[in-house]
Amino acid sequence: MTAVPTREDWPVLRRYDLDHLARIALPLGGIGTGTVSLGGRGDLRDWEIANRPAKGYTPRPLRFGGEPFFALYARPAGGQAVTRVIEGPIERSAYEGPMGSVAANHGLPRFSRCAFAAAYPLGQVTLSDPEVPVDVRIEAYNPLVPADTEASGIPVAVLRYVLINRTDEPIEASVCGSILNYLGMERTLDLHLGRFRYSGAQANRNEFREGQGVRGISMWSGGLDPKAEAWGTLALTTTASEGISYRTVWPDQAERWGQAMLRFWDDFGEDGILTECAAEAVDAPMASLAVKVNLEPGASEQITFLLTWHFPNRYTWTPSPEGTCCQGDCCDPDLIGNYYTTQYADAWDVAQKIAPVLAELESRTVAFVRAFSESDLPEEVKEAALFNLSTLRTQTCFRTADGRFYGWEGSCDGEGCCYGSCTHVWNYEQATAFLYGDLAKSMREVEFAHATRDNGHMSFRVNLPLDRASEMGVAAADGQMGCILKMYRDWQLSGDDEMLRGLWAQVKKALAFCWIEGGWDADQDGVMEGCQHNTMDVEYYGPNPQMGSWYLGALRAAEEMARYLGDDRFAHTCRDLFERGKAWLDDNLFNGEYYVHQVRPAQGEGDVAPGLRSSMGATDVRQPDYQLGAGCLVDQLVGQYLAHVCGLGYLLEPAHVQRTLKSILKYNYREGFHGHFNCSRSYVLGDEAGLLMASYPKERPAHPFPYYTEVMTGFEYAAAVHMLYEGQVDDGLRCIRAIRERYDGLKRNPFDEAECGHHYARAMASWAAVLALTGFHYSAVTGSMTFSAQEGQHFWSNGYAWGTCRQRALANGMEATLQVLHGSLTLRRFELTGIGGVSMDEPLTLRQGGSASWHVES
Repeated sequence: MTAVPTREDWPVLRRYDLDHLARIALPLGGIGTGTVSLGGRGDLRDWEIANRPAKGYTPRPLRFGGEPFFALYARPAGGQAVTRVIEGPIERSAYEGPMGSVAANHGLPRFSRCAFAAAYPLGQVTLSDPEVPVDVRIEAYNPLVPADTEASGIPVAVLRYVLINRTDEPIEASVCGSILNYLGMERTLDLHLGRFRYSGAQANRNEFREGQGVRGISMWSGGLDPKAEAWGTLALTTTASEGISYRTVWPDQAERWGQAMLRFWDDFGEDGILTECAAEAVDAPMASLAVKVNLEPGASEQITFLLTWHFPNRYTWTPSPEGTCCQGDCCDPDLIGNYYTTQYADAWDVAQKIAPVLAELESRTVAFVRAFSESDLPEEVKEAALFNLSTLRTQTCFRTADGRFYGWEGSCDGEGCCYGSCTHVWNYEQATAFLYGDLAKSMREVEFAHATRDNGHMSFRVNLPLDRASEMGVAAADGQMGCILKMYRDWQLSGDDEMLRGLWAQVKKALAFCWIEGGWDADQDGVMEGCQHNTMDVEYYGPNPQMGSWYLGALRAAEEMARYLGDDRFAHTCRDLFERGKAWLDDNLFNGEYYVHQVRPAQGEGDVAPGLRSSMGATDVRQPDYQLGAGCLVDQLVGQYLAHVCGLGYLLEPAHVQRTLKSILKYNYREGFHGHFNCSRSYVLGDEAGLLMASYPKERPAHPFPYYTEVMTGFEYAAAVHMLYEGQVDDGLRCIRAIRERYDGLKRNPFDEAECGHHYARAMASWAAVLALTGFHYSAVTGSMTFSAQEGQHFWSNGYAWGTCRQRALANGMEATLQVLHGSLTLRRFELTGIGGVSMDEPLTLRQGGSASWHVES
């Protein structure tokens, strides 16, 4: 048999064969809506749509199977009918359990051959079997259009089933989706069965409906408390207009010996048409929706289903003390809501509204993925950048009812992990700002207008609702300084002077907080010597390169913003501290190979200003454990990494910076981990390669900072991208390649880079590799755009518009053609680094579809 082809007009970045499907789970859902994931074999898994993570959760109504599935019926003219679940083989790891296989729907006949192809958010599963006359291709996606949060925030999984008749005979075929109305269901482990038992649904009901452009099953609950987190609606619909049959409930669903599944399979397998029949009411009814088509010899037909959802009751990650109650009818101060549910009445409304514009949404999504995938970037960079965008759609991220954007650090299996849009984690990622600028700006507004107190103390985790924003009460040195850098970045990308002026007073206070008595830089010499809580979840005592480079970057960013606003005195202060701090770090912390940490314990707890220590660091400030010391830290120059992203130049001596990166590769990179001792979490094992968090080539403290033996992708990306910026391209690509080889579908999910939780935010630092290799910078403040001078096609995005830039070498320079594929762009100068630039006499505005070409002379 020949392989089933993937869709020609859908780009593909990575293909996975049958041996690399087990861990694949491609999240389908919008920004802030939650997701259902497309499994590597074509199943739907990880139903994470009801306001919390749910890894491994696939609702099961029956003792023997019944998890959501899609099935195929096919009967050639004059031949025997064949019925299959539209999935590939079950992975061998799921063969064994106390009651047999633990896989979902393990007893259903399935396809013997399967492959997966992806360029996020486009996922394709191709299925074939010698005993089945029809090949199937699943085409799944959720709209993703950079700079358009509305189009990218729709609670839908689009599932298209393409049926291909590979015979010389006409075939009757039908595709049927079966979904459980699981609203309110909770799972508990049944020790006898060795599986999860599901209960808690109350009077859930299904109804067949016909609407504008869609027909299908609407699902709701008649017994669930309307204030419950899991209260909401589901819908399974199709865009087909004929050949539709359905069941709103399965007969014998409450029977314990598998008869409900048997009756369904017999009914569907008879002629591909479902028979709606009377059945006793159950609390969690199973519903099925089928569409039948005729396939001519060698022809194909496609059937599109929409799975939509609507769960409005998101509650805060920092609940109020028990007994606290607001006044009035609502009486729940912890309800913060979801933005997406303010745009639709319910799940049926979602389906009705998007069906008429589905083709346009798909076209715009494919246009973005194609423009990005066809750019001349290394494959590992495109994969790392694009696949990690999936994190924005998972339960790691959400938008409250007012539209503001927030994020956990990551997601545990059943709840968010590490709340608060943690500043020292979210500092690293660059995807949000360069693809969805408005969301990034909302984070800056929360950080400075709500989480920063009048004295400049910024809580590095924000409590919700916002009137509690600063209650967490601990400031992180790296988190606070990074927010100042990001404020500069987002102002430059947006040109939003109103935002800058409105938040500037708080930005100044946040920087000046460094200089308080007992603070990070109490002696105001440009060096952080104080107690510095940071992303290692402990406090460093004494000067170190990690906090030092964040501080230098914040000083440079603040200087630029101050000068623009005419605050020359503050700008001078920032420049003076920057110059002195830069000189001191180079002279005192650089050991000839890399920068080190001079541990300087506090004399006593009274020497540490309030709000600088957490409960996770050293208990004795006079003899602190958990210090970096003489270690070679993977992200010791992280402030320089972000300064390069922002176009702020060097913070430290360039030769020292470049030598440090070489040392990080020399001492921290491992080709294998068989002999590696790790006293913490393992994200790399065996013969895998990666960058250690820290190494100690000279001497090691007795109790170093907690994570020094680990490997974590977000830190690896920051170091690798910095290598790219410094021209150490082979080294940087080697590190990025090592990461993506670990997420190969067999060992780990390619769409789930974990750190402290699944879908970890820091891993979106991978987008910065695109910036480093293209040399892209944009300032809406000055109207300037810059690329590195290199032939080929490059993708660009500034958070508000995106497109391509094609460069062609000429005898005396380069020809550059800039195209805007979405949004609009105003330019006053276009520049190619190392060659020169072109200035416009008048501002040039390019709108969607527009382009301009320049001859940049060398």
